[in-house]
Amino acid sequence: MKVKGKRILVVDDELSIQRALRRNLSISGYDVLVADNGRQAVEMARQHQPDLILLDLCLPGEFDGLEVCRQLRQSVQIPIIVLSALSEEKQKVQALDLGADDYLTKPFSNDELQARVRACLRRANAAEMGNGELLGQPEILSSEDGYLLMNVVKRQVRAGEQDVRLTPTEFELLRQLMLYAGKVLTHRSLLRAVWGPEYGEEADYLRVYVRQLRLKVEMEPSRPRYILTEPGIGYVFRGNVEMQNF
Repeated sequence: MKVKGKRILVVDDELSIQRALRRNLSISGYDVLVADNGRQAVEMARQHQPDLILLDLCLPGEFDGLEVCRQLRQSVQIPIIVLSALSEEKQKVQALDLGADDYLTKPFSNDELQARVRACLRRANAAEMGNGELLGQPEILSSEDGYLLMNVVKRQVRAGEQDVRLTPTEFELLRQLMLYAGKVLTHRSLLRAVWGPEYGEEADYLRVYVRQLRLKVEMEPSRPRYILTEPGIGYVFRGNVEMQNF
């Protein structure tokens, strides 16, 4: 994927990290903006509409990284990769729950960061392009009882009589599950299909996103009817799915 013209907003109050990220990302062809605190980050994100945000959780002032995620997800779907020294699963789950797309624990290598950035931009680009990468695949996916309906081309989902708004990651996760309805998809296969080939061990991501999906599309999220867990293995969409091709 070409990165020329892709703009990344770095949000971190440590000058050394700002400089390192700006240098490495600029060498790779990205246009880099920097914010020192959460309030500035929200303002710059809304003003400059970057293609991706690299966000530290521990920020000075009234807006920490979690609050930045909360504020931005009210109005924009800019991909967010959290960069944090906090490695506990609780912090990861909080960040992902609030709309972060990825979570990278400090310290990390430049190669790993660059791979995560490319993967995140690739997912966002696929969502914007819509049809381009989906030619020859089903346009409409519908549960056998008609309760869940997905229009892949228009990127619309309906649960019962309600239109459901999904993030690009949630949409692709549901699409994968419905495409392979009745088949157990392992954690690794889902991570690679949805997040990209750079992933495979981040089962905590799946737990968060599956929970969010259930809250949005299941009639009783605590007693899911469609998206079922296969303990220690992965997830399965129960029942048949009717498909209409292009």
